[in-house]
Amino acid sequence: MDGLRLRLLDEFALEAEGRQIQLPAGAQRLLAYLALHGATQRMTVAGALWPDTVEEKAGASLRTAIWRVNKAVPGLVVVDQWRLTLSRTLEVDVDRFVRDADARFRPSPAPRPALPADRVHELLPGWAEEWVVFERERLRQLSLHVLEDAAAESCRAGRYAFALNLAMLALRGDPLRESARRLVMEVHLAEGNVGEAVREYHRFHHLMLDQLGIAPSPALGRLIGAARAG
Repeated sequence: MDGLRLRLLDEFALEAEGRQIQLPAGAQRLLAYLALHGATQRMTVAGALWPDTVEEKAGASLRTAIWRVNKAVPGLVVVDQWRLTLSRTLEVDVDRFVRDADARFRPSPAPRPALPADRVHELLPGWAEEWVVFERERLRQLSLHVLEDAAAESCRAGRYAFALNLAMLALRGDPLRESARRLVMEVHLAEGNVGEAVREYHRFHHLMLDQLGIAPSPALGRLIGAARAG
């Protein structure tokens, strides 16, 4: 089937030829697991998806999930002896995001690719499984680094409004992230808005003390001290 797309960022959605495919929870989790982990042994998948179930019952649940997925989209889950994988015709938004993000950080003489995301996306909101939580944090960190990298690049090029917006998006993704806060301050300073930078530092200082009981790093303090002295 052509036009197969799986969205895991911000929601779960399976589309085929522009039509959304409805699946039960077990089938959704099977697709999500294989999309994030690639080809995996059957019993490993069963143990991850039904961890509180005896092996025999977990295996039966896995067979049911495979049947339901392939009934909805024939051939989507490929069974290769003892391994499971997804059809190569399936496009997964996480794969595309990771490829584009990696391309920005990989040393290359070619022009840097476009920004792969304009905000911090969340992987499968509301899913509490351990294997989802780990991948969610990995992708969140990658999103934050991409936004910060693009903000710094834009600031160096003098595109201050765009740089500030990207830095603030990263800050919204993690208000206690000092690297994002520093970028916001650096953009203000690059524009000559020393007062904005000082106010940003004080907001961060109070937030850190209130939330974590610690002050910002000495390096951030030196940045604002140099700005005041200048």
